[in-house]
Amino acid sequence: MDNYALDANIIIHYLNKQPNVFRKLREAISVGSDIVIPKMADYELRRGFRAKPNPKKEAAYEILLEDCPVSEMDAISWEQATQVYADLYQKRFTVGEMDMLIAAFCLANNLTLVTNNTSDFVNIDNLNMEDWTK
Repeated sequence: MDNYALDANIIIHYLNKQPNVFRKLREAISVGSDIVIPKMADYELRRGFRAKPNPKKEAAYEILLEDCPVSEMDAISWEQATQVYADLYQKRFTVGEMDMLIAAFCLANNLTLVTNNTSDFVNIDNLNMEDWTK
């Protein structure tokens, strides 16, 4: 059984009831997979709700948090982030700060990142990803 971290874009698809994402997330929950939301993804969602309020989606997100809690970066994750940054810097690749932190969080916690923005993460070594929109 895999353990997952949800990127903000996947949560948005879930809140929009995109059929594949909705089904795969519900299946993963039903088989007992550990699924977390990195604090960075939670921030991205909440800032969006603040900028463009949507009470129905905000309420649905709060319900999702009952099954998929928000998880903070710990010291190991922060150390992993410095390594990811150094690796990317040496290869002359750039990745957005939030994406780099989410990837480091996944690597440090042995989580598969669920995202439909896989191109944002392809240059990060050893990161397991799945795109549930397909």
